[in-house]
Amino acid sequence: MTAPRTPRKVFGRLSLPERNYVAEALRTETVGGVLLLLAAIAALAWANIPAFGDSYESVSHFHFGPEALGLNLSVAHWAADGLLAIFFFVAGIELKRELVAGDLKDPKAAALPVVAALCGMAVPALVYTVTNTAGGGSLAGWAVPTATDIAFALAVLAVIGTSLPSALRAFLLTLAVVDDLFAILIIAVFFTDSLNFAALGGAVVGLVVFWLLLRQGVRGWYVYVPLGLVIWGLMYNSGVHATIAGVAMGLMLRCHTREGEEHSPGQHIEHLVRPLSAGLAVPLFALFSAGVSISGGALADVFTKPETLGVVLGLVVGKTFGIFGGTWLTARFTRASLSDDLEWADVFAVATLAGIGFTVSLLIGELAFEGDAAMTDEVKAAVLTGSVVAALLATVLLKIRNAKYRKLTEAEERDEDLSGVPDVYEEDDPAYHLRVAAIYEKKAAEHRRIAEEMEAARLAEVPGGAGDEGDGPA
Repeated sequence: MTAPRTPRKVFGRLSLPERNYVAEALRTETVGGVLLLLAAIAALAWANIPAFGDSYESVSHFHFGPEALGLNLSVAHWAADGLLAIFFFVAGIELKRELVAGDLKDPKAAALPVVAALCGMAVPALVYTVTNTAGGGSLAGWAVPTATDIAFALAVLAVIGTSLPSALRAFLLTLAVVDDLFAILIIAVFFTDSLNFAALGGAVVGLVVFWLLLRQGVRGWYVYVPLGLVIWGLMYNSGVHATIAGVAMGLMLRCHTREGEEHSPGQHIEHLVRPLSAGLAVPLFALFSAGVSISGGALADVFTKPETLGVVLGLVVGKTFGIFGGTWLTARFTRASLSDDLEWADVFAVATLAGIGFTVSLLIGELAFEGDAAMTDEVKAAVLTGSVVAALLATVLLKIRNAKYRKLTEAEERDEDLSGVPDVYEEDDPAYHLRVAAIYEKKAAEHRRIAEEMEAARLAEVPGGAGDEGDGPA
């Protein structure tokens, strides 16, 4: 007879290597998210304080770069096409790692974040399309509310101080990685108007050389950085969005370890480049993309124009119900059950948090309404508004369960035997129980010693010593 199958738990405990990777990645993204928030606030202040005049527009539209190479771009353009290539390079490494060593390696485990991400992109696009079809608006911005900004979402978590369990944080991170992949595909397929096949062919040749050098084990940043810049420049001139070069190079890196390796080359490079992406590239992009004029009338227009209303509803309503619905349906039809420590309300709160769309949403907004500066600014204002509304709703929902999250996090982090490994990962190891027993025996011996000393001191204070008669009052 075959043994009965153990029901698979949704959002169960992570493996120790996966937990450590997620913890390190989220620490960097959280810091980057806080910088992203500060950059967005600075951009809004710079663009709206009268004392600064038109300096924001002047700086954003200042052009520099080699004209002969087709790279005489504005500052804002360099930020969107150049700096975001670093962001997508890291996204490519993350995706490769998830495919070979993370949650996406196992098809059963991968089904949940993949289906949730797909539903979390399809439903916002549908909400936008229905809103604009009914209101007579432009359908060009259907892809704007489809993206989740993981750095912004984690910054919100950092600000509100929520101790979200590691399984939910890992789900949010994996969801964002899959989300980024499909956003890249959307940009490549739907926002490529014309192609320069000579430049595209050169970029492909450069990528082949990049791959061959990696296969031969060639090392040295002085080889790969210049080659990467050439590939990026050719990709930009090909008509395909230049960030595609970043994700393509990220996907080529080896992300599994070989014998004698503590970290794979992909993990090592990601560790070096992620701070540059989260701490510099994305905040600078935000600084030169989020500076839109905000006034009472402009905010009111966000909820009256079909294009901007579609973006807000797509982020707040579409993202939430798309991700939650995709997660519930996956769990329902794979006969998986929710972890005993969590409730579906927790999944709904995380789905609401995923409605924070910023970096990629702003980028797609610029591409969707290219040539229409007024509509581009209005859509950016809608992205900011929808993200803030989603953040506020998620804050309320997460705060309700914050005490429960704190207890779960404390249990995950407890290390009674001081081994450096949380106890929940050592419960099946006899050596762990022997270490804990030794610690408690030592504590028991110490308490016995203290008790004996206290008893001896108490007896020493009794006149005549213990057992003497006639020492009480007559």
